[in-house]
Order: sequence, then structure tokens, then C-alpha cells
Amino acid sequence: MQLQPGREALVRVAVATLWTSPEAVRPIDGPALSAGADIPAWISGMDTDQQVGDCVLSQLLLGERVLVTELRPDGWARVVAVEQPAAKLDPRGYPGWLPADQVTPADPTVAGDPLVVDATVTELRAAPHGPVVVPGVVVGTRLVPAGPARDGWQPVHVPGQAAPLWLPDSQLAPPSSEPPSAEQALAVAQRLLNVAYVWGGLSAYGIDCSGLVHLAWRRFGVLLPRDADDQAVATSPLPLGAERPGDLYFFARPGRKIHHIGIVTATPGGEHRRMLHACYRRRRVIEEALPADRTATLVGAHRV
Repeated sequence: MQLQPGREALVRVAVATLWTSPEAVRPIDGPALSAGADIPAWISGMDTDQQVGDCVLSQLLLGERVLVTELRPDGWARVVAVEQPAAKLDPRGYPGWLPADQVTPADPTVAGDPLVVDATVTELRAAPHGPVVVPGVVVGTRLVPAGPARDGWQPVHVPGQAAPLWLPDSQLAPPSSEPPSAEQALAVAQRLLNVAYVWGGLSAYGIDCSGLVHLAWRRFGVLLPRDADDQAVATSPLPLGAERPGDLYFFARPGRKIHHIGIVTATPGGEHRRMLHACYRRRRVIEEALPADRTATLVGAHRV
């Protein structure tokens, strides 16, 4: 099977990066463009200014569905990430570009309820305790089982792989039958404390503020929009002071759209508020009391 415009495909690498255009990529981006998409090498090779380049839109996880809308002769595909809502950009999902060899046509014979990776980072192996085939698989990745678990290992179907791959059964969770509590989503986000801030990042190697929120709820099958302003529209406003851990804080400057989001980590006492967020200024995920400049731009608290 070959990729075709107008048809869906699946991400075949652990983490694929969605770019604004093929021409926007930089020499430093080489590891993220390879067929294996070495995201740890890509992020570690950048300085903190390069990590916030606006050439990156988002990232996609192994097995994530995309709609292919254009294929270029130079090996690039324009796609719509249908599992990352972005209503203001495209009603179908988040649009952008990625190397065509990082996606593969879906196998129509693979069906079933996917299991969800609950390990912060794991790897897929050719056999139980066997050699690593796909490293760097991150929390929130969904994979269809390829049979029953055996001796504590689970076989899964992996896009682009002819044979099932294996990972410890303890690193997987069944699909959620009901929405998570706010505390459950917060607990996932807390596991990403100190992860590097990467503009457009959506993994345990590098992440941005709205990516942290999207990924925490995605672990439980809740597909929030990808960008902070859209996340505000998709969630329910609360009176300030009524927020609880796991709710969301939104920030905007006067007359501007929402530009930042954080996850509430403590019941507010008076004017004292705390949040977990991917902080552009500190270039990492931190938990902190809201400093004065954050409090000055706090425009609301919301609940998922």
C-alpha cells in the first residue's frame, strides 16, 4: 500500500514533528527528520533559543491518525492531524507538514480497542526481552494488541512493522471507560516535571504549555484541542477561587488572545495560587506559585 492524498495514514515513528513547511526546517533539525525520528538527539542538540523556533507546530505519537492532503516529490507530506483539534486552522484537525516516510497507510486488517502506554517513556522490542526496534515511545501512545499477554509481555501491532512488537504489560493501561478525574490528569502531567520546554513539543522529551495539557488528558482518551486558546473554548469556565487541583488557568495580555495555560496544583488561598506548566521563560516544566506578572495576566480558571 502507498500513501495517497485524501486517505488516512498512521504515524510509524515514536514521535513525529509537524512543521510549518518543508522550507522552514533548519540544519539542526536533521535528527527529527530521519526515518527513525530521533527526538532525544534533536532536542539535546539544540540550544534554548533553537528549542523555541516557530518552525514547529506540534508533534504526533506513534499510531496517531493523519489525513494526507498532499504529497511532494521531495518526500514531504502535508497532513491534517485529526486527533489534535484546531478549529480555527482546519475543522478536521491540526494541519502541517512532515516527512512522508514517518507515516504509513493504515493496515485494514488491524482492528480492536487500543491499549494506552502509561509509562512516561518506553521501547518496543522484537520479542520479550529482545532487541529494541522502536525506542522513545511516550505516555499517551495508543497501540492495538496483537494477542494476549505472555509472561508479563504484551504483543502490539505497530504501524510500518511486519510483525508484532512487545513491551511489558505493566506499562500499558486499558482504554478509559469514563472521563478521568482532574487529579488523574494532573498526576500524568506531574510526571513531566523538569522536561525541556520545546515550542510545539508533545512528548516526554520536550513539550510546550498547551502540549502538556493535551497530553495529560490524552492519556485517558480525552482529545482536547492542541492550542491554549482553543482549549479555553473547549472547557468550562469557573469563578476564580472555585478552582481545584487539576483545573486549568488561562493567561492573556489586555486585548490579546490567550497565550498561556497551566494546570492548577493547589486549592487557592486568598490570592495565592499555584500551577504546573511548561514555562517558556524557564525553558522547562515547573510547579510554582503564580508570580506577580502571571497573576496580572490571569484571565480565568476552567474545568475539563
